Amino acid sequence: MYLQEQHKIWLATGEAPICLEPSMANRHGLIAGATGTGKTVTLKVVAESFSDMGVPVFLADIKGDLSGMCQPGKENKHIRRSIDTMGLTGFAYTAYPVRFFDVYGRQGHPVRTTISEMGPELLSRLLGLNETQSGVLRIVFRIADDKGLLLIDLKDLRSMVQYVGDNAKEYKLTYGNISSQSVGAIQRALLSLEDEGGDIFFGEPALDIADWMDWAEDGRGIMNILECQELFQHPLLYATFLLWMLSELYELLPEAGDLDKPKLAFFFDEAHLLFKDAPKALVEKVEQVVRLIRSKGVSVWFITQNPSDLPDSVLGQIGNRVQHALRAYTPNDQKALRSAAKSFRANPAFDTEEALQALGVGEALVSVLDEKGVPTVVERAGILPPRSSMSAAGDDEIQAVIGGSPLRDKYAQAEDRRSAYEVLEEARQRETAQAEEEARQAAWEKEQATR
Repeated sequence: MYLQEQHKIWLATGEAPICLEPSMANRHGLIAGATGTGKTVTLKVVAESFSDMGVPVFLADIKGDLSGMCQPGKENKHIRRSIDTMGLTGFAYTAYPVRFFDVYGRQGHPVRTTISEMGPELLSRLLGLNETQSGVLRIVFRIADDKGLLLIDLKDLRSMVQYVGDNAKEYKLTYGNISSQSVGAIQRALLSLEDEGGDIFFGEPALDIADWMDWAEDGRGIMNILECQELFQHPLLYATFLLWMLSELYELLPEAGDLDKPKLAFFFDEAHLLFKDAPKALVEKVEQVVRLIRSKGVSVWFITQNPSDLPDSVLGQIGNRVQHALRAYTPNDQKALRSAAKSFRANPAFDTEEALQALGVGEALVSVLDEKGVPTVVERAGILPPRSSMSAAGDDEIQAVIGGSPLRDKYAQAEDRRSAYEVLEEARQRETAQAEEEARQAAWEKEQATR
């Protein structure tokens, strides 16, 4: 809940209200805890507060339950108990300004990007290429750039890979070795990506991330919700897509320095997927973007089951932490529990490690940065209830929101302009026609010579 008169986000209540300083929100945040401990509620409360103070929000909706934010919440005994216990005077259920997006274009505006915008580094990870194959893919991009060929969709890239493979000897001295085995591996990976929906994701009109930085008429930040229930079935595509968005934000936004509040709040659910099986170079890139995007005014929140899911280099960039209950059934779980407990500034009133195992649903250990940027002593607290609906919105409600969006016409219709595929196909057809004409001419000359 945003306390406008105090310019703070009231996040939870322990011995006293626990508030997040908006000026410290771009030091990023972590919401962690075992399944069913209340992470989604915490995410909603933080996201609603950002919207209330005029900060646009991006949310990845993996379970489908964030769609209800377009509708006001409803009274139940659990929320009423929280309201009364925490003394939430003036608490009112409300709907939030929402726009829905969907890579597959079913439950939101279609989300597309071009092959060129994704780039060879992220594509190599998405395709699962080894170092040699990644090198060949970089050569393909370089040749396309040198020849002025646009790489927009998958058929552009497939055509370009085939062209480079067919002309490998010509390009070897200039660009390096291009093996037929690597070309074949890339083509097979592209077919697999197409089966996962890559043919829908890559294309135009490409998503303009600036469209996410918008406000409702009442000044609240727009909630941009990416429907991920289907996308999450392809974890590598999901993780690569989110990393691409974060990188695009970094490239798009100018340096902002220290602001009174963020320009945009970005929530990564199932954040461990960003780093699962990722090569060292890619992990370093994530760490770099997370570190530097702070100066662009972007607040990044990671949602995951255990803090140990994230690399230490990323955890070191996080200043605001909400840790729900953790379970410690195995030696690895116990080690992760101790590590999570040690990440907090100790509170002499209780044992942090014991508290982490004793927290109830909706309770958390909370530590945020104060106005000087110093982590507060960890507090055991109850998270405030969200003001929007806890339930998922129905299809009719979602389609009504999509139909009323000012972005509907901008993204609804896919475009297919002349790019690498068309140029190379035209060249192939000309070569084929020329070869056929030469064959006919040779046959005619042979026939004339035998007369």
